[in-house]
Amino acid sequence: MLETFAALLLAHVVADFLLQTKGMVARKKEPHVLLLHAAIVLVTAYAALGRIDVWEPAALTAAHLIIDAIKVHALPDKLWAFLTDQTAHLITIIVTANYAPALFAGGLWGNVDWLPEAMILSAGFIAATVAGGHTVAYLVAQWDDDVSPPEGLPNAGRMIGHLERSIIFMLILAGQPAGIGFLIAAKSVLRFDTKREQSVSEYVIVGTLASFGWAMAISWSVVKIAGLM
Repeated sequence: MLETFAALLLAHVVADFLLQTKGMVARKKEPHVLLLHAAIVLVTAYAALGRIDVWEPAALTAAHLIIDAIKVHALPDKLWAFLTDQTAHLITIIVTANYAPALFAGGLWGNVDWLPEAMILSAGFIAATVAGGHTVAYLVAQWDDDVSPPEGLPNAGRMIGHLERSIIFMLILAGQPAGIGFLIAAKSVLRFDTKREQSVSEYVIVGTLASFGWAMAISWSVVKIAGLM
């Protein structure tokens, strides 16, 4: 069951966070864009399982399509809607893996013993870094109109966020979570100038703590799951 879960989870995060462009997200209310995303979800699911002779990935894709349609047409573009959407996707993956636990074992990759663990680690890394960036962006968006952070390099803030979550992920997998404290201290020193304005300081602190918290939660979850495989 865990092997099938790992494969389907990796397929999901790749389809949702790596292969879904900003343009697709912005135009997702258009039926052909939504269907294109569903097609990508279907292909990645079959590819991760290494087989096309089963119907469960198609059913999972249909559920994905319905969840996304509800999100884009009925829910606001807010953090709680994003988290609800991803939770619903996660539930459908768990249900599918429980219903058909041998999906992965019967595929082309079923004899590759190390692959399921690599898949769960890869899925966790994408969830911790890229999905974490979306989560933090949604969280701090409520203050975007009230705060004017100092100008910096284009996209540098996003890159810093990805790097810090990547480092946290690797520290926890390496069994060295104490290193996260040094990472926080280093970032605090480097962002010292932003503390001159209280609103900017609070904006940065909220974003940083949310980023670190998300990465830590995902990383520890991955460690627990990998330990069961």
